[in-house]
Amino acid sequence: MSQIKIYANQSTIQKHRMDLSNAIHQALVTTLEYPIDKRFHRFIALTPEDFIYPVDRSEAYTIIEISMFIGRSSEAKKRLIQQIFSNIEKQCGITPQDVEITIFETPKENWGIRGQNADELQLNYKINI
Repeated sequence: MSQIKIYANQSTIQKHRMDLSNAIHQALVTTLEYPIDKRFHRFIALTPEDFIYPVDRSEAYTIIEISMFIGRSSEAKKRLIQQIFSNIEKQCGITPQDVEITIFETPKENWGIRGQNADELQLNYKINI
C-alpha cells in the first residue's frame, strides 16, 4: 500500500498533474512490483505565497511524500527514488534539482483499509522486496 502526496505550485500541478502521476506510478510498478491498478495520489496545489523554498529551486519545485507499509529493502527504496527522478525529468521536464522525495514507512497494523486493519488484509502484491 502506498499513498502519495505531491506538493507544488498551482501552475506546476495544472501543467503536469497526469504526467507526474504517471511518472510516480510507473516507478512504483517497475521498482516495487506494485499493482498497476493501485494508484492513490493527492495533489496539493500551493499559491506562491504559501510555498516558500530555497532560491536554488525553480517554480517547478515539487515535493513528493510516499507513505507505505514497512518492509522494502534499502536498495528497493533507492531504486524507487532514482526511477521517480528519472521518470519526472523525462515525462515532465522537471529536473531532479527541483524534486524532493520522502518515504514514510509504517507497520501494516497502523493502517485501516476497507474496514480492516491492514495486517489482516490479503494483499495481491509483495512488500518484502
